[in-house]
Amino acid sequence: MQVLLESILDEVRPLLGQGQVANYIPALADVDPCQLGIAMLGTDGTLYQAGDADTPFSIQSISKVFGLVQAISHAGETLWERLGHEPSGQAFNSLVQLEFEQGRPRNPFINAGALVIADINQSRYAAPILSMRDLVRRLTDNPHIISDTAVADSEYQHRARNASMAYLMQSFGNFHNDVEAVLKSYFHHCALTASCVDLVRGVSFLANNGRCLHGDETILTPRQTQQVNAIMATSGLYDEAGNFAYRVGLPGKSGVGGGIVAVVPGRYSLCVWSPALNASGNSLVGMIVLERLSEHLGWSVFSPILS
Repeated sequence: MQVLLESILDEVRPLLGQGQVANYIPALADVDPCQLGIAMLGTDGTLYQAGDADTPFSIQSISKVFGLVQAISHAGETLWERLGHEPSGQAFNSLVQLEFEQGRPRNPFINAGALVIADINQSRYAAPILSMRDLVRRLTDNPHIISDTAVADSEYQHRARNASMAYLMQSFGNFHNDVEAVLKSYFHHCALTASCVDLVRGVSFLANNGRCLHGDETILTPRQTQQVNAIMATSGLYDEAGNFAYRVGLPGKSGVGGGIVAVVPGRYSLCVWSPALNASGNSLVGMIVLERLSEHLGWSVFSPILS
C-alpha cells in the first residue's frame, strides 16, 4: 500500500500548479499550490502516508462534517426539520435555490445548510468556537489543533454572500441566533487547521461503524454513520458530487483549502490535500489521486464486489 501511494503521487506531480488556490479568501491566496499529501488509516489502526501528509492546512468545508456530527449528537432527527438531505445541483454558495425553497437548505454541506447547522449548534453551546475545536481535537487525537484567526478574520471581512444566505433564512424564520455571531463561529470552524494524518483519524469513525479507533469512543450510532456517509456520497463535493461518485465512488467531503476526506466503509478513512482547485472548488490533483487509488484497489462502493 505504501508503494502504491508513493507511485500515485509521483504519477500526478507533473499536474501540480494546474488549477487555482482559493484566492477569494485573501488569507489563503498565498498558499503554495504545489503541495501534495495523502494519508490512509485502516480500521485495524494501520496508517499509511506519503508526500506532505503531516503539513497542516485550512480544512474549510471539511469542518461541515464535524458540525453535522455535533448537531446530530444533541438534536438528533429534529435537525432535519430545518434542512434536507438532498443534492443541490448548485454551487456551494448559491442563493437561487434557497430563495425558491423558502429558506430551507437542501443539505448540510452547502454553505446555507452548514450555516443552519452552525445556528443549531450556537443554540446548544455557550462557546461554539471552542466546542468545535475541542471536538476536532478529540476526534483527531491531536490537542494542538487550532483555528487560524487570520483566516477566520479574512473570511469574516468577505462575508457578504454567506451573510446574505443567513439573513435570507432568518427572513423565512429558519435562523434563530444573531447572524453575525453565528458567522463568526462558522468561519472559525472553517479556519481549523489540520493535516491529512489528523483528518484520517478525525473521520475514522465513519469507516468504523461510528466508533473512533483511538479510545473506542462511540461518536454516532451505526444508523447515523450510514446516514452521514450517504449525504457525503450525494452532496459532499457540491455540484461535482455526481462526478466524484462516477470517478471515485466513495463518500467524500471537500474543502476549498484543497483537502478531500473520503471513506471506504468498514475499511479505511482517507485524506488527500493539494491546494489548487478546479472550477467546482475541489482539489484538482486530489480528485485525480483518489480516482487512481480507487481504480487500483477496486474500492468504489458501486462495484459489484468491494476488494
